[in-house]
Amino acid sequence: MSRPWLVADGHVDSLGDVVLGRRRLGQAGKGQWDAPRSQSANVRLQTLACWVEPRYKPERALAQLLALVEAFWEEVEVTPGVRAITRAQDLEALTADGAYGWLLAVEGVDGHAATLSGLRLLFRLGVRLLSLTWNERNGLADGAGEDPGGGGLSRAGRAYVREMNRLGMVVDVAHLAEAGFWDVLDLSERPVLASHANCWTLAPHPRNLRDRQLRALARQGGMVGLTFVPEFLGGTPSVDRVVDHVLHVLDVVGDDRHVGWGSDFDGVEVPVPGLASVADVPRLAERMLERGLSETTVARVMGENLMAFWQQALP
Repeated sequence: MSRPWLVADGHVDSLGDVVLGRRRLGQAGKGQWDAPRSQSANVRLQTLACWVEPRYKPERALAQLLALVEAFWEEVEVTPGVRAITRAQDLEALTADGAYGWLLAVEGVDGHAATLSGLRLLFRLGVRLLSLTWNERNGLADGAGEDPGGGGLSRAGRAYVREMNRLGMVVDVAHLAEAGFWDVLDLSERPVLASHANCWTLAPHPRNLRDRQLRALARQGGMVGLTFVPEFLGGTPSVDRVVDHVLHVLDVVGDDRHVGWGSDFDGVEVPVPGLASVADVPRLAERMLERGLSETTVARVMGENLMAFWQQALP
């Protein structure tokens, strides 16, 4: 029997179903991610993203974002064994009491939420990870969907990053156009995270990171959460193909402390074969071992790296 690997995941989109009344996160077997299956896979730290679909923008964007934030807190309250993670001491307590931690993220900001007062409110509401854009352009920056040729951060975007640094909120560069990625790394005084992205060399998709971006993230103390989105994997989607991206990051960066997972469960309609839900995540550890990675490296990729990142990043 394989060891119970500690798992951490940087991105799922499951809150959208909650807001739409389709399910509760404590219900087993609903969608690709739920609390019972997550806990059975030993996912000790899970990031849940608030993504406002384009159909709500611009007029209803803020109302929808707040509904997603409230859904997070309601689910934390009613789901057994779960605690919200907003401070480093919350994360430390997970190992002491056996709880499962949920961390709140925002995936793209628009309208009132893109103001500095809106940012401070989101921090007070528990948001600790935030990407300035989704795929499109907004008042802060260009998203990855604007590439090739997307621009960098606006003046407002630069002020937003500075304030995130001051508050202790992590900048997520996963959805930024490449120019904005470099602007954030030049500007941020704190390590940043690409919560759910893969390797451009293996799959040349605008949402993936080039080798020089992976190296820059590592030099800055950040990391990438490799994702299970078939379009971002290239080749034939499979557990092995996900491991290909792990091996590529390790080769490019030369260090096993800057890579983990950002599954994007419930953000894809057709999952990778062999990774139909969070219950299948331990298969990745088995395959990494079979392909020659050490238990130490496997443990880091499965969850220790992301746990250590947040231990340092949280206020």
